Amino acid sequence: MIRRIKGAKYLTKPTQPLNVDRDRSVPGMLEKMEHISFQGRNLAIAHQLWLQMLSENSVVMMGMSGALIPAGMRRLVSYLIKNRFVDVLVTTGATLFHDLHETLGRHHYIGDPHTDGLQLQEQSVDRIYDTYASEEEFREANEWIGGFAQQLENSHAYSTREFVHLLGRELSEIATEDGILTSAFKSRVPIFCPAIADSAFGVSIGISRVEKRNPFQFDVIQDVVDMAQIVSKSRSTGVIFFGGGTPKSFIQQSEAAAGMLNSSVRGHKYAVQVTTETEHYGSYSGAEFDHASTFGQISKSARHVTVHCDATIAMPMLVTSLSQTAAKALRTRKRIQFSFNNKDLGINMP
Repeated sequence: MIRRIKGAKYLTKPTQPLNVDRDRSVPGMLEKMEHISFQGRNLAIAHQLWLQMLSENSVVMMGMSGALIPAGMRRLVSYLIKNRFVDVLVTTGATLFHDLHETLGRHHYIGDPHTDGLQLQEQSVDRIYDTYASEEEFREANEWIGGFAQQLENSHAYSTREFVHLLGRELSEIATEDGILTSAFKSRVPIFCPAIADSAFGVSIGISRVEKRNPFQFDVIQDVVDMAQIVSKSRSTGVIFFGGGTPKSFIQQSEAAAGMLNSSVRGHKYAVQVTTETEHYGSYSGAEFDHASTFGQISKSARHVTVHCDATIAMPMLVTSLSQTAAKALRTRKRIQFSFNNKDLGINMP
């Protein structure tokens, strides 16, 4: 006899306790995690949504903030770009600076979060929580950036997308290992850096202007136009956010910005975010995607998930799993053709 209990319509799918995964398969682990709870399940859902974006040929835009390159995520992001798991990257000047630093043959180092800051300053060591870097080497990278900006012809102001593309080309001549900038240049994946002045790039180019009267200028509004073009020409879009901040805001506003091109605002069809922020303090970085639907940034029928997790935990698991599970989706996936021949971004959508 089947026992009927109160609330049975809600009690239909039991959780399944995890077994030890003796084959050490990350995809296998994530598949099992679809049947557990809390952020483990959300991480598994994030994996499935990313696969769906690729399978349905959505234009995938990834936003990334935080010190993920010093933390060791550089090769993972390079892999995503090279294999076209993302079509557009929006990130911070700090991310690009740290990538450039390593492309120039420098390193970030394991450190101690409790080391006295004044002692490190005396030794010209910079600290990013539990990670160290040489201040002298950072200054050398600053000089390199200033010199690069000075050598560009100044007949027009540069969008950050255009500047970063040329920067990747320059670094490709000397790189012994591809990072984010060089992979994006070779794969023709556009990178946008809307808050580039809030980083070593702003300081480096500022010093070049003061000391060498370098007239170099950025045109950040062209970035807005370029992103609006990408969205307006896309059949559907998906977003992946590691962290929040300006990259998240810039990608989310692209749906509204597409209206300037007389494009109907449909909202992103898929959305995944990995964040340690929460929304109840008013932080947009931690805002749930239901908030974004208020502004038409997310489609009414969108599939979305928020994973409250450190990106240095979630990214390795997601990228490792995708490397083993996305082959079928990538076989039929059409690549966006971006033209970088001039100041404007030419786009041929699949």
